[in-house]
Amino acid sequence: MVLIQATAVLALTGCDSFLGSNEAKPLPGKRISILSQQRSIEPDTSALGHKIVLPAPSPNQDWPQAGGYANHAMHHMRIGKALQESWSIDIGRGTNDEERLMAQPIVAENRLFTMDAETIVSAYNFKNGEEIWSSEITPKDEDDYHINGGLAYENGKIFATTGFGQVVALEARTGKVLWRRSVGAPLRTAPTARGNRVFAITVTNKLYALHGQTGAALWTHSGIEEATNLLGGGSPAVDSGVVVAPYSSGELVALKVENGQELWADSLAGGRQAHGSSTLSTIRGRPIIDRGIVFAISNSGQFAAINLRTGRRIWERGVGGIESPWIAGDYLFVLSNNTDLLALGRLNGRIYWVTALPEWEDPEDHQGKITWTGPILASDRLIVAGSNGEAVSLSPYSGKILGKVEMPDGVTISPIVAQDSLLFLSDDAELVAYR
Repeated sequence: MVLIQATAVLALTGCDSFLGSNEAKPLPGKRISILSQQRSIEPDTSALGHKIVLPAPSPNQDWPQAGGYANHAMHHMRIGKALQESWSIDIGRGTNDEERLMAQPIVAENRLFTMDAETIVSAYNFKNGEEIWSSEITPKDEDDYHINGGLAYENGKIFATTGFGQVVALEARTGKVLWRRSVGAPLRTAPTARGNRVFAITVTNKLYALHGQTGAALWTHSGIEEATNLLGGGSPAVDSGVVVAPYSSGELVALKVENGQELWADSLAGGRQAHGSSTLSTIRGRPIIDRGIVFAISNSGQFAAINLRTGRRIWERGVGGIESPWIAGDYLFVLSNNTDLLALGRLNGRIYWVTALPEWEDPEDHQGKITWTGPILASDRLIVAGSNGEAVSLSPYSGKILGKVEMPDGVTISPIVAQDSLLFLSDDAELVAYR
């Protein structure tokens, strides 16, 4: 694996940059040409000359569930000043013609937890990648070839959602199965754990709130069932006693954590004419709850900020995407369906810059469509990864592409950050840790 690095003074931290530098020296290696890319979204004219200022990077010890924490607001995290590959491991079965690797790795108790495409949950030593335990949670009367959801950790337990229509709780220390709860339909979205409750959404758009100790159903909520939707989905966001459920119908519903009482409902189903997969209203990216505001984006072309308590829309933009937005300070970063990476204002939705990422592996013949995942923000670098087997870093202040690193295979699961380390999981189930 080739790692391209350069050193420079960063705007806030003054540390060497991973995957290139903010300014100065040309990077060695193959260039990523974006001259042939035409942006489908333009920055707002009123935003010209605006200087983006971000909070300083902060250490992040754990990544206990998909999206980081239950509210999915991770802000500006810290990674090492001169990252190098520390270790890499094979976590099991990856994506193939019949199975799909879906679960973002999680970190807790100084351990790394993964679930492969065959529903094998494993625990590793976070320092060196050595396996501690492995547990196959496929029911005995089921075969393989089910697409799974993901993992969450709380109170010494790992919660896994599966394509077999079960939520399974395991002891984090040993991998022992503590309970199983059948919910009647497959789950292809990672659960969210908060306050001894586990929240999981089925493919039929039914939200279950389960007791973390016993798996007993505390309450349920049903959205509009969709006959067709995109693979995967957004995990519920939980904060301030409210759970926000994103459904594949484009519905966004806020409910009381305690009893499931509906507080408000909105729809991010696009109203514009669209073609192909963009007609699907799925909210696949995880919504964010940050300082009393919900931020959510749908596949069909709506990105909105909504008051958590009242459901009143604060702003909306005609931007569609299937990746989770990222918030840091007063700014949001998001990937659009047209492979544009955008920086927006948290309180006004104003677009400050737009960078067009490569769309095709072969741009001349328009072959090899690239799917990007991310972004995450770590030590003054926005990091995205692609199905073309590359991870790319960009400046959060200007959108300038800084550099890249080659992955073992395509990457369709967003990277994670914990304990100053940056981890990527490729589609062939190889997990690489940089620190």
